[in-house]
Amino acid sequence: MIDYQNILNKIHTSVTQDQDKGTIARYIPELARVNPEHFGMHLKLISGKEFAVGDSEVGFSIQSISKVLTLALAMSKIGTHIWDRVDVEPSGNPFNHLSLLELEEGIPRNPLINSGAIVIADILVSQLENPKAEFLKYVQDITGDSTIGYNLKVAQSEKETGFNNYAAANLLKSFNNLNNSVEDVLDFYFHQCALEMTCSQLTKAFFLFANKGNCLANVARLTKSQAKRINAIMLTCGFYDEAGEFAFEVGLPGKSGVGGGITAVLPNEYTISVWSPGLNERGNSKLGMQALEQFTTLTNQSIF
Repeated sequence: MIDYQNILNKIHTSVTQDQDKGTIARYIPELARVNPEHFGMHLKLISGKEFAVGDSEVGFSIQSISKVLTLALAMSKIGTHIWDRVDVEPSGNPFNHLSLLELEEGIPRNPLINSGAIVIADILVSQLENPKAEFLKYVQDITGDSTIGYNLKVAQSEKETGFNNYAAANLLKSFNNLNNSVEDVLDFYFHQCALEMTCSQLTKAFFLFANKGNCLANVARLTKSQAKRINAIMLTCGFYDEAGEFAFEVGLPGKSGVGGGITAVLPNEYTISVWSPGLNERGNSKLGMQALEQFTTLTNQSIF
């Protein structure tokens, strides 16, 4: 029997002693206000047991981690038609680069880079009568937690500074891969990224990817095939131009966000979330990456 709590305690002691905790994202002004000393980690086993350390119940802006949740909701709505508009290949580029989008005539490489997630947002704006409210309700339902909400200050901050996302959306529009107005799609996109959740809540949200598409309430939100494909996309694309490094060092499907969060899954076993706001040069949580590498090493558990 693995002593998960002892392992989390060891990791917490180890990584928080690192003097270089990375650099907080400052291009979204509201994120620059976060205390860089925060560190939290939460593990939820498929069996229901939970283990935590540090600031695992402190809310933070999940940012790009939300892309996995919008992808899941869109897949549940339109199935394989998603792949008519977005590819499933690793980009090999940072999350906000636009050069490939133009080269490949408006078809984003995958749904976890910004341009791909904007296409997914467009699909949901078309499919849902009230996209922001219905997406939030979806997240609340799969976690069983009605306290989850948007951080409206972060959403506004992103709207005021998201020039690269406006460029991506307009480029998508020029290639006829955006059906709704740029303003409507980005309003939804900025709100999805501004979801505020804790490590504990994120492990509940990602439970369905570890549980063959069934959420905490054992309701089928995805087919087994859809869950498998989302896990594959997380493994190959969840960390942008550091996806290969994460697969090599950690060996789990997962997704990062510039708020400093990372959530990962070991199918049929567990979901795990870590939060440390300081980022490495690739835009992923510096201590979070270290913590998850130590976790899979100490537990000898990964998909490989």
